[in-house]
Amino acid sequence: MSELLASYVAGAWYTATDEGRVVADASTGETVARVSSSGFDARAMVEHARRVGGPALRRLTFPERAALLKTLAAQLSERKDAYYELSYATGATKRDSAVDIDGGIGTTFAFAGIGSRELPEGKLLVDGDLVPMGKQGTFAGRHVYTPLPGVVLQINAFNFPVWGMLEKLAPALLAGMPSIVKPATQTAYLTAAVVRDIIDAGVLPEGSLQMLCGDAGALLAELGGGDVIAFTGSANTAATLRGHDAVVRRAARFNAETDSLNCCILGPDAAAGGDEFDLFVKEVAREMTVKAGQKCTAIRRALVPRPAVDAVVDALQARLGRVVVGNPRSDSVTMGALVSVGQRDEVRDAVSALAQAGQVVSGDALKVEPVDADPQRGAFIAPVLLRCDDASRAEPHTVEAFGPVSTVMPYSDAAEAVDIAARGSGSLVGSVVSHDMDFVREVVTGAAPHHGRVLVLDRDCAGESTGHGTPMPQLVHGGPGRAGGGEELGGVRAVKHFMQRTALQGSPAALEALVAAG
Repeated sequence: MSELLASYVAGAWYTATDEGRVVADASTGETVARVSSSGFDARAMVEHARRVGGPALRRLTFPERAALLKTLAAQLSERKDAYYELSYATGATKRDSAVDIDGGIGTTFAFAGIGSRELPEGKLLVDGDLVPMGKQGTFAGRHVYTPLPGVVLQINAFNFPVWGMLEKLAPALLAGMPSIVKPATQTAYLTAAVVRDIIDAGVLPEGSLQMLCGDAGALLAELGGGDVIAFTGSANTAATLRGHDAVVRRAARFNAETDSLNCCILGPDAAAGGDEFDLFVKEVAREMTVKAGQKCTAIRRALVPRPAVDAVVDALQARLGRVVVGNPRSDSVTMGALVSVGQRDEVRDAVSALAQAGQVVSGDALKVEPVDADPQRGAFIAPVLLRCDDASRAEPHTVEAFGPVSTVMPYSDAAEAVDIAARGSGSLVGSVVSHDMDFVREVVTGAAPHHGRVLVLDRDCAGESTGHGTPMPQLVHGGPGRAGGGEELGGVRAVKHFMQRTALQGSPAALEALVAAG
């Protein structure tokens, strides 16, 4: 297909009048779609959410909103084969698409369960116990959460066009806030297909979900207090949005989840051929190749005890050597393409910068022979492993190659491992692979303030572990510093991001009556 993608604006489908930006199939270079938002009415879109979608959602109780999510997830499950087929154009293999499509649907189901099990029967969410504030017991206080009165503008990254939308949409709907989805242009056609199915199904109240394919700058001018901007993408774009008047002057809430230089640390107890050693090698290689390394949680820095560096490099070379790069529609392919030729070129430049601090020990960023594809037309790159023997060099801790690229670096002891991990200036996730609890304790205690999530992986949990790179709906996702300083997911915590906490004061009887009525 090569049509101009329509946006869903104020209850109607809208198509821009210009030609739009061409979006190509990541593997073939053929045109998939065109994208433009030229001429749309930003004010009408925001007002429709505030005046139609918001009130409709707020009339529902938490269990009723949870039921909507469950129905929505079930209907998307019935349509997912079509999404898988479309996802090939993004460069994703079937395994990659499962992370995005099934992951997004599963997250929606998870929040439906959270809403039905963990939230109250009414519309008011109580925070904490009654706080006596007078000696006679006639005056007290209590905190409650209510839905924000505005709209959520979610600005999403290209790498997860389904999960990235649904993991924001589900808790917002559960909280009672309408959303405007702005998908990344490179993969907007997949998000658009899902949104069209949601709208056509009529599951959600009108105004609770809208979509804009194209530039969203005009929407920002309409946002302020009571609204939320939920962003996933690059640190540079996050900085621009954070400085927008909508945030700085009008106090819209802003949450950012950005790319980060995540690390995985191998413990000194892990000998070559042992359980933890093999788990480490498998985890690093998997994070390099799933979604062709285009994950904000991917392992960019592999930290290894100095005596084990050679063995780790040899093992990773062997595993990466079995990766088959090519058109993801081919059954033999195990790693597909990057999202675009432009993205491939950015990764090549980043590899060149990283190589200034060490050497490439596996793969060639400039040479690949993809299966069933033209290397000149498709956005292909081989997995690239680098070795940097001097962990004090700045490049591995400042340059991110957003693709199938990782750098192996040595450390001497737990304290140095923590120091190297912290040089990433804030990460979404770090992991430590070890069965030595003294080492694990020192690393986790030191590294936790620099990470949004820490995985301890060993032989005891490997069978059920969800892995280094997988955010879970029950646990927070985000991180300090370079990772954006934001937080999303985390069960009920995610719902509260879209609500206002208010301190109520009055007689205990009045407060009890208010809570009971809520």
